[in-house]
Amino acid sequence: MTLRPYRSVLYIPGSRARALEKARSMPVDSIIFDLEDAVALEEKASARATLVGHLLDGGYGVRSQIIRINGLDTPWVVEDVVAIAEARPEAVLLPKVDNAQMISQLSAEMDRYDGFENTQIWAMMETPRGILNAAEIADAPRMGGMVMGTNDLAKDLNTRFDPTRAPLLAALSHCVLAAKAAGIVIVDGVYNAFKDDAGLQIEAAQGRDMGFDGKTLIHPAQVAIANEVFAPSDAEIDLSERQIAAFEAATAEGLGVAVVDGKIVENLHIETARATLAKAAMIAKLEGTA
Repeated sequence: MTLRPYRSVLYIPGSRARALEKARSMPVDSIIFDLEDAVALEEKASARATLVGHLLDGGYGVRSQIIRINGLDTPWVVEDVVAIAEARPEAVLLPKVDNAQMISQLSAEMDRYDGFENTQIWAMMETPRGILNAAEIADAPRMGGMVMGTNDLAKDLNTRFDPTRAPLLAALSHCVLAAKAAGIVIVDGVYNAFKDDAGLQIEAAQGRDMGFDGKTLIHPAQVAIANEVFAPSDAEIDLSERQIAAFEAATAEGLGVAVVDGKIVENLHIETARATLAKAAMIAKLEGTA
């Protein structure tokens, strides 16, 4: 279970200096600094310079910082890797990952330069082949997380829009299973209608209940909803505290189980309860309320 919060993961174009500046004060858990889809072809080189300059200046606090580079099949990927090495990124996000070999290929390229010694690789899961190979991708060396690219995946699958995401549920669930088995982070895809708060609330809750650690976002207006949905609720925190207290009392009496609210509480429930409290504590620290 991932304790570090990844409730809100906001895409920021690497070419937009003003957005990069504003991101320093946004209440997001993680930022994906984008050099791929959000950057026009003629701005690829300038975007690298702009992004690296802002990252070297710092000011992003304890937020997770991930750089999405261009794909391995593009003419920009090597220059991306060379440029961002100076920033010593926490993670590099690779688009359109089809198999574990692509992770190994990127890792080998990163090993050619100083600056990536502690850098993880994250994978965009957005192709049918990648979904089928999710387990091997998740298990690849250096992997730290998966990001669902639901727009590209829906295009490749030729699905029609469905607010319940029924056509994508098999792929989403498959990737959650792969990520959890490998013990890495997995965040849900974006919700395109950034002014539709009710729709975002529903889709984020669906992703949370499926096991995603958070949701990728395309607009700052979506941050508050994602942070709320993917955080432990007051009721969950209260239950966790009562489960731990009851189990510790039962253990002191030589019993292996406790009962809370008419339900059996075993050690597996205590592991979840402690993880819930740890995550709540980390969120409070991140938000400056601890």
